[in-house]
Amino acid sequence: MIAFGFVLEKFNLFIVALAASSSAEVSKAIRTDRLSGPIGSEGFAFMLTGVVLIALGYWRFVSNQKLIEGAEPRQTGGIKAEIAVSAILVALVAVYCASILVG
Repeated sequence: MIAFGFVLEKFNLFIVALAASSSAEVSKAIRTDRLSGPIGSEGFAFMLTGVVLIALGYWRFVSNQKLIEGAEPRQTGGIKAEIAVSAILVALVAVYCASILVG
């Protein structure tokens, strides 16, 4: 996720540079209004999602390690956190797709 966010940011920079070096009519056809910031929202969202997934995975690893090393058998806490993160990601992707379609 983090690497894809970086790739997306580099591609946005490439598009901005391409629009700046092309002719006036071509640069008008390329929409760079959402790409010209210091960091684009799409790439940053992917990078932030990757960091959140790493933190969630580490938390899950530590809790499972404690369960394995414990003397008595216990039940796991379930998958509530994973379902919540997945639901949030689906909602963010849906909002992003809707913003692209609306314009």
